Amino acid sequence: MTQHAGLSLERWSTFTLSQQIIMIGNEMDRAGKWEGTADLVRRRGAYERALYLTDLTIQANAKPGLRRELLRWRDLLAGLYLHDEHQPAPHRAAFRALLWLTPEASLQIPHVLG
Repeated sequence: MTQHAGLSLERWSTFTLSQQIIMIGNEMDRAGKWEGTADLVRRRGAYERALYLTDLTIQANAKPGLRRELLRWRDLLAGLYLHDEHQPAPHRAAFRALLWLTPEASLQIPHVLG
């Protein structure tokens, strides 16, 4: 997870919630592209980065309802991370749920999920 290891909560907090969700979505998009067993390490790396960014987003946002939804979504993501085999349908459902968290991010659904 070296790509985001130096990203501080202070820096992450400078992005809007929609930007944060879209950046988490970037990692979800990467994870969805690595389907085979041979891609397990890459897929897990993308999920790990998404988990890290989700944790930063939870810390950066004080709204209780949003935090609750982010924590629920994080549980979905953690379940995907734990599976050795790629799970396309649950991955797409989790990705879609993430993008629905903000109106701006939801505009990306047709582009990344069809």
